[in-house]
Amino acid sequence: MLSVIEIKSRLSSVMSLEDPFYEECLIDSRKAVQSAVKSCEKQILKQRQLEEKFEEMNAFESVLRAKGFQFIAGVDEAGRGPLVGPVVAGAAILPPDFKLFGLNDSKQLSETKRDEFYDYIVENAVAWGVGICDSELIDQINIYEATKVAMTRAIENLQIKPDYLLLDAMKLSLEIPQESFIKGDARSNSIAAASILAKVTRDRLMKDYAEKYPGYGFEKHMGYGTKEHLTAIEKLGPTPWHRMTFAPLKDRK
Repeated sequence: MLSVIEIKSRLSSVMSLEDPFYEECLIDSRKAVQSAVKSCEKQILKQRQLEEKFEEMNAFESVLRAKGFQFIAGVDEAGRGPLVGPVVAGAAILPPDFKLFGLNDSKQLSETKRDEFYDYIVENAVAWGVGICDSELIDQINIYEATKVAMTRAIENLQIKPDYLLLDAMKLSLEIPQESFIKGDARSNSIAAASILAKVTRDRLMKDYAEKYPGYGFEKHMGYGTKEHLTAIEKLGPTPWHRMTFAPLKDRK
């Protein structure tokens, strides 16, 4: 008879509730074994949910590929709301056989998971790109227009020209067929991948800003208008990267 430790070790590699070893463990009367079985079942069901969600989020891409489109680029942005720093857009063209279970809107993932997914996307995407629009241009043309500029730059930085665009709640004046929908980063794997590229790139820029301008806490709030951030602005004044057309900065005398 296998020890509990041996059983736990083997269960850790079980991927299906129909696995013969899992079924064998179901009839083991030891409490520790039954506890391990429940943990195994929970993990398998969680993985199954992630796989089903991934396939569900592949629906837009699958329909477009069936229509003959090959290079479908998801496009999303990060940083429309903060008081400081750029708005950053990401664009990603994923291969048909791309698998990254757990892929989701970047805001729903931990920083560690975002970094892990970022590396995987960069390594496995057919093409990827980022576009950056700084605070100076944001103040000149407004954040909505600046977001479109960043998205256009991200698309231009793709190594392959896309033949279709999937965008999160935006439309671009480009001669490329496109579709825009609300909460696209939670409905399309391509847009979700783009959101991770944008978010990780922007967060890393904000951490660089934090080193150049200590005292504002950029590395924690990423430029959003938290109490800590607003207090720092009152005490230290705005930096060259602050968006001076955003309240409360535009109301400063």
